Amino acid sequence: MNNSFQIGKIAGISIRIDYTWFIVFALVALSLGGSQFPNMRPGWSPALYWIMGAITAILFFASVLAHELAHSLVSKSRGVPVESITLFIFGGVARIKEEPKGPGGEFWMALAGPATSVGIGLAFGVLYYAIRQTGSPIALLARWLFYVNLIVAIFNMIPGFPLDGGRILRSIIWKITGDIRKSTRVASTVGKVVAYSFILWGVWMLISGNRFNGIWMAFIGWFLLNAASSSYRQLEIREMLRGVKVREIMTTDCPRIPKNLAIKDLVDDHIFRTTRRCFPVVDNDHISGIITLHNIKEVPKEKWETTKIEEVMTNLNELRIVHPDDDLYNVMQQMTEDGVNQLPVIENEQLVGMIARDNLLGFMNARSELGV
Repeated sequence: MNNSFQIGKIAGISIRIDYTWFIVFALVALSLGGSQFPNMRPGWSPALYWIMGAITAILFFASVLAHELAHSLVSKSRGVPVESITLFIFGGVARIKEEPKGPGGEFWMALAGPATSVGIGLAFGVLYYAIRQTGSPIALLARWLFYVNLIVAIFNMIPGFPLDGGRILRSIIWKITGDIRKSTRVASTVGKVVAYSFILWGVWMLISGNRFNGIWMAFIGWFLLNAASSSYRQLEIREMLRGVKVREIMTTDCPRIPKNLAIKDLVDDHIFRTTRRCFPVVDNDHISGIITLHNIKEVPKEKWETTKIEEVMTNLNELRIVHPDDDLYNVMQQMTEDGVNQLPVIENEQLVGMIARDNLLGFMNARSELGV
């Protein structure tokens, strides 16, 4: 994810933080330290409220991480690889590389998250009841985390895909019908109904004068609506590309461009004549990088005659390369994550072709029109 950074690894799973996470972290800490805790326990020093607010926010997101980690560990135990967990404005999301191999795996993987949140919530509840008479700030922290973890579990059990409850619903329908696509379509439809309900609820709250909560509720609904739609679309694409290899659609007639060619000659003799947007650059018959329209646009036009391709090209060691037998769906994900439109295809240290986003889109459009 281009908008996130890694903070560590747990069980081989990359733990990342999206920049939007800092927004909600600040909101939680400010709400607790500036309003909720002072109202619940007046008389403490302002510094103590802020410290407790920050610590509680950190423990809350640690609980969210544990929720997603539970999903991920069950997924890995079922043979489905997990690449990363990212904390962001709405909580956390695990990036699972494949769909579950069966409805049973889906069911237990989805249930693991809410079950973990319930367990964490009950643990904080026990702590709260054990020390509630002491007046300790920890009791206040434990009470809030008890309630919020149970709320997280209940919210995630709403039967709307891609929430955990929606995944459980999908697994049940999948078990009954044996059709993952049909079960995903039903669960996604329920997810959209849930999303529109949140949006309408938010609008009603806005009309009633509760602006902040209304906007937040409508925003959550909008997010769920997009997530439900994109989840089903992602499954359709995955199914469409299942078993298709890069070699089946890659371009093999790639004109190789010498690295000492001037940009103007490349534009006049190759780009305008072929309308290609990307060219492999070679040095003594070995690929050394690629040159794209994006690279060229960074050079002022008055310098095209004197600037050589090697000065602005993207070097091979900066590129993610693919193999002819790589899965096409995984390659498409790589392009999306890296924000690139084409990748070189290398076999036995030789350039054998190029795979471009245009190839992928054209292939998918053709299959869709033919009903394949």
